[in-house]
Amino acid sequence: MSSESSSHSVPRIEYLRVQNYRALRDLELRDLRPLTVFLGPNGSGKSTVFDVFAFLSECFSVGLRKAWDKRGRFKELRTRGSDGPILIELKYREKPKSPIITYHLSIDENSRGPFVKEEWLKWRRSGRYGQPFSFLNFSEGKGQVISGESPDEQDERIEEQLDSPEMIAVNTLGQFAKHPRVSALRRFITGWYLSYLTADNTRGIPEAGPQERLSATGDNLPNVIQYLKEQHPERLNQILDILRSRVPKLDSVEAQMMADGRLLLRIKDAPFAEPILARFASDGTLKMLAYLTVLHDPNPPQLIGIEEPENHLHPRLLPELAEECRNVSGNTQLMVTTHSPFFVSGLRSNELWVLYRDERGFTQSVRASDIQGVPEMMEEGGKLGQLWMEGFFGVGDPLVNSGGPRNSHLKLIGNGKR
Repeated sequence: MSSESSSHSVPRIEYLRVQNYRALRDLELRDLRPLTVFLGPNGSGKSTVFDVFAFLSECFSVGLRKAWDKRGRFKELRTRGSDGPILIELKYREKPKSPIITYHLSIDENSRGPFVKEEWLKWRRSGRYGQPFSFLNFSEGKGQVISGESPDEQDERIEEQLDSPEMIAVNTLGQFAKHPRVSALRRFITGWYLSYLTADNTRGIPEAGPQERLSATGDNLPNVIQYLKEQHPERLNQILDILRSRVPKLDSVEAQMMADGRLLLRIKDAPFAEPILARFASDGTLKMLAYLTVLHDPNPPQLIGIEEPENHLHPRLLPELAEECRNVSGNTQLMVTTHSPFFVSGLRSNELWVLYRDERGFTQSVRASDIQGVPEMMEEGGKLGQLWMEGFFGVGDPLVNSGGPRNSHLKLIGNGKR
């Protein structure tokens, strides 16, 4: 079902602001769609935006210190030439027409390591007027929280002390049922799926046993195929039908248990009687199969991130993959990075953000629908990928002004935000 018509009940991020995170000196993205795609030259900041989601997810799953150390601490994380903390701010809805909730997380560092300088959650309850208010507010491990299903500004604020200033309050307090709004955000963030899929990883021979979800690297693809065959055979057939329509001569895919207890993925193509081992299958076949298992997960993650899905895939398949992403975005939210004009041609203009570096080296952004002339040319039958390659965006070309605007002032529609 299309995301435009789906009566989805999954959370949606509608706004992202990031400060002092590598090249993201102060990046603000408004009105994010269920399918949001980032385009731009190498080094423009696409992977950095992707890593913001990975960093936040890892802060919840393995802890702030491990996520921080993995990225080189402040020395490598903080924008060069900047001071002050790293800030990540999300505005999201838990479901359609529910109040906007703002999550603000500010992280600093001292001689003992990273710590949460400021963390809060704000909302304005449905049908209420006035300014949003905080129902969770913490700094360096100390703070207050309002419990209950619908926190009200007049409700009692409970003082809480965490074990360490590096602990994330939402991650800690979200484990208690008495904080349902906090718990909902914790479940949302810990359920994100961020793909670092490679074709080589899908060729492994893992220990047998069904697994519900593809790993970030794709190394358990045979286990996911086994799970779908045993628990959701109709969904596996749907995935294979789509795969057959895109991979000529493909007949079937099966996960076979070996005598030593490991699981072997085998792929059969017509007209041959015997299937081949996955390690001899094409990179494109394995990547398309892996993407389809993620996109058609019977219980999909509430946010899916995919980096450069075009690698190893035939260009003619990419507009269809973009359409596939949109179709499933009724049940999840997708964040995708790409360099491919073919993938871009399958998008709507409000789904595409173009990233580039300004003269100071900081990442800036513009949405394709805000660039003068682009919506009109699409109404006349133009494809986004063609418009980009032919220079109509006026930005994002690595051979012109290092990917920045061709002219000193990028022509935007109305109050379009960079």
